[in-house]
Amino acid sequence: WAIGVPLSCWAIGHIVINNFPEFWFRPPAGPLWELNRRTGMLKIFNYKNFKTQGKIEEAEAPFYEFDAYIITSPDRQGIPMNGLSIAHRHRDIGINFNDLIAPDNTMQQPCALWDFLQNFMDISRPLPEIPAHEPYRHLDPVTASHDLKNGRKTRYWIDMTNDTFNIKVKQMRARID
Repeated sequence: WAIGVPLSCWAIGHIVINNFPEFWFRPPAGPLWELNRRTGMLKIFNYKNFKTQGKIEEAEAPFYEFDAYIITSPDRQGIPMNGLSIAHRHRDIGINFNDLIAPDNTMQQPCALWDFLQNFMDISRPLPEIPAHEPYRHLDPVTASHDLKNGRKTRYWIDMTNDTFNIKVKQMRARID
């Protein structure tokens, strides 16, 4: 009994998690939040009443009204892991970003994400320099003028060699630390 019951519980859990993910993981019906750089607004979607009423509740507020804080919680081994959350100053709305970046045992990753989000939402500055933004840089007036002024190639990330890309990633990680 001391070994058989826990082992059978573990085996059932292992089979369900690895072979039937739809049983324990259900993705949301749509996006959970939206950052709008043009308007400076952050929109949070709530699907709590979607199945019963067919309505998606939305809460919207200016990005500058949100404060960041670090959530520390233990992992399976008890090691404290840090993640980023933001909360509105005056309303009971917020976002936990642990699904966007995995919690880390350092403070650098959550702080770097908060810095990235602030830079993204600041329309007086160009878009942050990451590969995901490259197809949209010409659509943002501040970014387009910055790229023209500095002679940035439109296919900067796409045309980069693998070795150069790996060097850039190491440089970014060093800046984060």
